Amino acid sequence: MEDIYPIVYLDAARIKVKHNGQIIKKAVYLAIAVTMTGVKEVFGMWAAETEDAKFWLAILTELRNRGVKDILVACVDGLKGFPEAIEAAYPAAQVQLCIVHLVRHSLNFVSWKQRKEMADDLKEIYGAPTVEQAEANLITFGEKWDATHPRVSQSWQNNWQRIIPYFAYPPEIRRVIYTTNTIESLNMSLRKVTKNRGSFPSDEAMFKLLYLALTNISKRWTMPIKNWKSALNQFSIMFEDRLPEF
Repeated sequence: MEDIYPIVYLDAARIKVKHNGQIIKKAVYLAIAVTMTGVKEVFGMWAAETEDAKFWLAILTELRNRGVKDILVACVDGLKGFPEAIEAAYPAAQVQLCIVHLVRHSLNFVSWKQRKEMADDLKEIYGAPTVEQAEANLITFGEKWDATHPRVSQSWQNNWQRIIPYFAYPPEIRRVIYTTNTIESLNMSLRKVTKNRGSFPSDEAMFKLLYLALTNISKRWTMPIKNWKSALNQFSIMFEDRLPEF
């Protein structure tokens, strides 16, 4: 593994597995990194029935033991315990919540007729050029929606410290860390492989199939992600004391 990775995405896929005589949905956590050349790379996958800071710290400690010395940005879907764990293992890393997941979560609270209107209003928040403007737009959003949907703005307020690192970045990096779609598209490919299987008799059987699927999928990862050169140039300016010469 490389010493440093500019971006790491973390997310989970739910897989049906037989456990103690019962079929349960087990979370399989996936970690994908973007290398210095902009190519995606699978770090690994781990299964767990519950997730907490201790669980994530064990994974991150494993990554350190495997040679990963630094991570610039960790993009996550609000995984419980992960921000605290990564700050313990990689104190200099920035934790960024996936904006797309926050938007989707927000739209779950409104009817289909209101979804576009709320989506447009939310875009005023995360599309703001500065964090100050974003905060002002969040207040405006609350004034409009809190009377009928108070949990939406509350969710953004509660997660605000994990959202605002996004606004410090120029457009080139925002486009890269805006969403965990990189890992979500991988999960979609894995679901295609597993959906007709019903359930797996054991974790071992599940991991065997997922490993083969990941191997085949990663063979297609030969090109850098879109706009990577521009993003890397921005990273080199923002993190010049942490990035090697390239």
